[in-house]
Amino acid sequence: MLDQITPASVDLATVTFPAEFIPGARNAVTTCLRIQPDEKVTLITDERCLTIAASLAAQLQQIGCTWNAFVLESLAPRPLVDLPAAILADMESSQVSIFAVEVQPNELHSRMQMTDVVNRRRMRHAHMVNITPEIMTQGMRADFLAIDRLSQAVLDKVRAATYVRATTPAGTDIYAQLNPDYRWFKTSGIISTEKWGNLPGGECFTAPGEVNGVFVVDGVVGDYLCARYGILRDTPLTINIEANRITRVSSSNKELEKDFWAYTHTDENSDRVGEFAIGTNIGVDHVIGNILQDEKFPGIHIAFGDPYGAHTGAPWKSSTHIDVVGLEFSIWLGNAEGHEEQIMQDGDFLIDA
Repeated sequence: MLDQITPASVDLATVTFPAEFIPGARNAVTTCLRIQPDEKVTLITDERCLTIAASLAAQLQQIGCTWNAFVLESLAPRPLVDLPAAILADMESSQVSIFAVEVQPNELHSRMQMTDVVNRRRMRHAHMVNITPEIMTQGMRADFLAIDRLSQAVLDKVRAATYVRATTPAGTDIYAQLNPDYRWFKTSGIISTEKWGNLPGGECFTAPGEVNGVFVVDGVVGDYLCARYGILRDTPLTINIEANRITRVSSSNKELEKDFWAYTHTDENSDRVGEFAIGTNIGVDHVIGNILQDEKFPGIHIAFGDPYGAHTGAPWKSSTHIDVVGLEFSIWLGNAEGHEEQIMQDGDFLIDA
């Protein structure tokens, strides 16, 4: 099959990259993905992320594994309608895949095609959506082994909880009832066949049973709206949630308000809370206006739309998924015996991992 595949025409070995990328690239390839010399890797990138992909390719070359690289623009027009067949075919014989791409509007379907293969074949997959030089020299340099220890401590506690409540100084006040039939996962940056993960990693997530309250987004919103609106500290977006559905949004930035409302009303479940997550990347100390790193910022983020049902067990779907991030969370976990434990105060974990 491999001899029938034509990787993109760009030779990553000829692409120069800053030396500052090397620690983050090494972290991705050796610490997070633990790629072995006898494995095969599918590396997917685009023209905007060529230098980052080249730094990853250099690490693959050092390991001595087999790898094929694909540059999207060499295979199909953007925004993608479908993931190119050559990439999907190459993934069928790989144990590992890396997706380092700056995404464009309406490309979620193509990414879902990719992760469908990852899930079916139980591949180790690094999802580096909208990776930037800033992230390569910040979040990707984190101590992912320490983040994994903290994430496991958080995971043990949330799996025993029946609800989560949280507040922020900006006005967030939410209560999330957890569904015992929905699974919690950690994506700490240490990627396994159990669940593919974003890089940089650092979160524990589930699909909630039911969320009610107010979520004030003074961090960032996700998908392509993140690049459009950046950090929202000065123009926060307030989201009212009842029975897991958005009932009202408001912001002094009316364009943001309109765009977010439109995105979350794409299909019948686009306004439904599909993900409830706690960021655990203690190597990140501020938001930067990029959802890939900012959703790992210590605190809570939720997402409206698809609940990643193949992993969480939630039985419904959506064609959209958009994260929202707040700042300076205080978080409490409650259980069936009526005991409540605070695990975060004003953005700082109270857990000793």
